[in-house]
Amino acid sequence: MDDGKPVSYDRRGLRCPSDVTDGEWALIGGLIPPAKRGGNARTVDLREVVNGLLHVLGTGCQWRAIPKDLPPRSTLHGSFMRWEWDGTLGRIHHALHVLCREQAGREASPTAAIIDSQSVKGAEKGGLGSTRTATMAARRSRAASATSLSTRLA
Repeated sequence: MDDGKPVSYDRRGLRCPSDVTDGEWALIGGLIPPAKRGGNARTVDLREVVNGLLHVLGTGCQWRAIPKDLPPRSTLHGSFMRWEWDGTLGRIHHALHVLCREQAGREASPTAAIIDSQSVKGAEKGGLGSTRTATMAARRSRAASATSLSTRLA
């Protein structure tokens, strides 16, 4: 937070352990873009959307298994994909990263990095684009279907 006080990690009194506290929401709430102009007014509580996303990430539950007291899965998944696409998730991550480093008594950005062979191997398999592809439904190739169909007919 801007006042220099550490964010409290006390989870007592929250509905779920994954829900954001008032201090955490004060930090990240302003990083979420406002609703687009000209459309209907936003009806969903953005804090509940963040709580829903953190629930999915924290528990590993499937999108269709989201509890009924959270926003619908279409709202959560749509927000997740939009925020990943427009950089909102990156901005939230950066703000939290800087805060954690400052609270640990370090400079906001590291001055050195160590890369070993395991880090390089991990980066080759994952990376920034892996989040989006992991959440997309698998697609069947039309060419593969036509090939297998034509070999059966021949």
